[in-house]
Amino acid sequence: MVESSISSHHGTSKEEKYQDLLPQLKALLTGEPDLVANLANIAAALKEAFDFFWVGFYIVKNEELVLGPFQGPVACTRIAQGKGVCGQAWLQQKTIVVDDVNLFPGHIACNAASLSEIVVPLIKGNQVVAVLDLDSDRKAAFDQVDAHYLEAISQLLMPVEA
Repeated sequence: MVESSISSHHGTSKEEKYQDLLPQLKALLTGEPDLVANLANIAAALKEAFDFFWVGFYIVKNEELVLGPFQGPVACTRIAQGKGVCGQAWLQQKTIVVDDVNLFPGHIACNAASLSEIVVPLIKGNQVVAVLDLDSDRKAAFDQVDAHYLEAISQLLMPVEA
């Protein structure tokens, strides 16, 4: 059962954790057509495997990002395109890694404990349909290893129809 095997792997590198998690997520998503269910399971799996401060999705609806499935403290509900890290990742259609959110122009402080962030756009065709947002309560918690694997995880969702 995939659900019971996802956990934090103490003593292994971040890259090894992602390498272990990726096939588990692929198996978890296989055959499940519901986007919300898949977003919820990915958020839970990432939170469980890495113990990130906040993991979740914002879904593009009516020209704004609307809070979707997440794990962690209460979050901002709506974000305009171009606003904050999520809005910029949507606008630029690229992954953004922020070592210190307090230095990011226009950062939206949904929770003061969040110190660093990575946002990965989920692109279907040539349009962003959602963003994957991860926050840490440590500065510089995310790097290119995270970007690489989170982009691979986001690509698992692209064949899924809402």
